[in-house]
Amino acid sequence: MFDAMSTAQKDPAHLRVASYNIQKCIGMDMRRRPDRIMRVLEGMKASIVVLQEADKRLAPRPAALPHFTLLESDWQIADLGGAGSLGWHGNAIVWSDPNIKLRAKGHIKLPGLEPRGAVWVEFDTQLGPLRVFGMHLGLIAHYRRQQVLQLAMEAGEMTDMASIWAGDFNEWSNLPVLDQCAPDMSFLPPKPSFPALRPMGALDRFALSKELSAVEHGVFTQSPAQMASDHLPIWVDLVRAG
Repeated sequence: MFDAMSTAQKDPAHLRVASYNIQKCIGMDMRRRPDRIMRVLEGMKASIVVLQEADKRLAPRPAALPHFTLLESDWQIADLGGAGSLGWHGNAIVWSDPNIKLRAKGHIKLPGLEPRGAVWVEFDTQLGPLRVFGMHLGLIAHYRRQQVLQLAMEAGEMTDMASIWAGDFNEWSNLPVLDQCAPDMSFLPPKPSFPALRPMGALDRFALSKELSAVEHGVFTQSPAQMASDHLPIWVDLVRAG
């Protein structure tokens, strides 16, 4: 059983980041239960969490995980969506550590037949400046590769900063298919996180820039994660490289 308060996370030199496709807060019992998602978020003890499918499907795409639910539990929200949405194209970024400060934020349009996008937020953290990218890539392999290429290109045009990519990459292969499209990023070994009741596919992944290293990373399985969404969340404990 994964210990959310592992030795690594107790060290203030480490920063825990998580990624979670919350499936609009609809669980495996087909009930919309934001309270279960909140219990999972609290259980992971992550300082920063990247969310996918954080908004409902139809325009104006209101937040599936209500703002007030997060704010009442002392989570802060990067304003990426507007009009009642929690994120942009369903991608949201929230954080729980009051010592983490937001510096900047933005969007990246992604190519493909489906409407897809990525978000990024820059923070001041105990590791120094950190740029966090959140994404939910497409279902078609050809477009997934194009989307990673687009992300790599736009990230390369930004100022140098320690960076992490986090999200639902929708990639079933354990081969370095997407890794080759972003050679400046180091993809962590994939671990199965989907479907939640019997994980077989490592759809949820992290990639790190050269300034960062992972002390530990894994899949969060504590209750109610196996019921709260069709994905299990993933987490990584980060340190500065070198």
